Amino acid sequence: MNLRDLKYLVALADHKHFGRAAAACYVSQPTLSTQIKKLEDELGVPLVERAPRKVMLTPAGRDAAERARRIVAEVEQMKEAARRSQDPEAGTVRLGMFPTLGPYLLPHVVPRIRARFPHLELLLVEEKSDVLLSRLREGKLDAGLLALPVADDQLHTEFLFEEPFVLAVPESHPLAQRGSLTLAELSHQQLLLLEDGHCLREQALDVCRLSGANEKSEFRATSLETLRQMVAADVGITLLPTLAVKPPVARSSNIHLLGFSDSHPSRRIAMVWRKSSAMSGFLQVFAQVFRELPPGLFQPDAPVPATPTADVAPPAPSPPQAA
Repeated sequence: MNLRDLKYLVALADHKHFGRAAAACYVSQPTLSTQIKKLEDELGVPLVERAPRKVMLTPAGRDAAERARRIVAEVEQMKEAARRSQDPEAGTVRLGMFPTLGPYLLPHVVPRIRARFPHLELLLVEEKSDVLLSRLREGKLDAGLLALPVADDQLHTEFLFEEPFVLAVPESHPLAQRGSLTLAELSHQQLLLLEDGHCLREQALDVCRLSGANEKSEFRATSLETLRQMVAADVGITLLPTLAVKPPVARSSNIHLLGFSDSHPSRRIAMVWRKSSAMSGFLQVFAQVFRELPPGLFQPDAPVPATPTADVAPPAPSPPQAA
């Protein structure tokens, strides 16, 4: 038994398919299948139920896979700790963020990260919050940007910033004549919201509960940009996070934005990582770059401060997930 075999077992547990697991490990399917069989022979129990169209782990296989996952994660942390002992600000950081934050935050923060940590390789992954949390726990991400609260005793949360919401209405809407509104004035409104699974949906529903507003339930968007286009098309109104209305995002000529004058609904963003992570010391320093973003970025009416010039790479696509 070696570390390579344990990685094969973890990949098989994740993908439930020999071909996809082999591709994820950059080996041929016969190679992976042979090593799994050797692992079964060594442990003396079957780990896999082999069927023509799918693969299922036996109870012993599931237990072995979880133990293997922890071992692989610990070894990776050991390697990372050794690398960082030579140069604490070099190496790789696998950072996850959710879709209604990443595209709007990255243009402002990535140039600052590159200026502060020129030797750091930043790998970005964009996924919904529940997927990010799962990957953090499994050691597939080093840190994630998530909306608070995060309820997990195994994870450390480092508060970064608070991002207010603004109300987006079509220019033809009666509220488009206003510069601001109170939260109570939403009480008779119906808001367009995202579909289930997006943390922004839950945050907007919290605002609805506070104000007495309702969801326009006959439509649910799959992305923040769909919401924006629906407002521009005079389908309805919605809440947008402040970063999503700041340059370099183009302002739509048919959307009017209103801030809240009495209450300031917002979301609180934190960097989250495992308390056991060997990178904790570095991640504290890394998080400081986010905390030092100019306050004007989070003020709806403030101009956007100048940002250091740098090429911003898009988040890496997530690997295919097993059904």
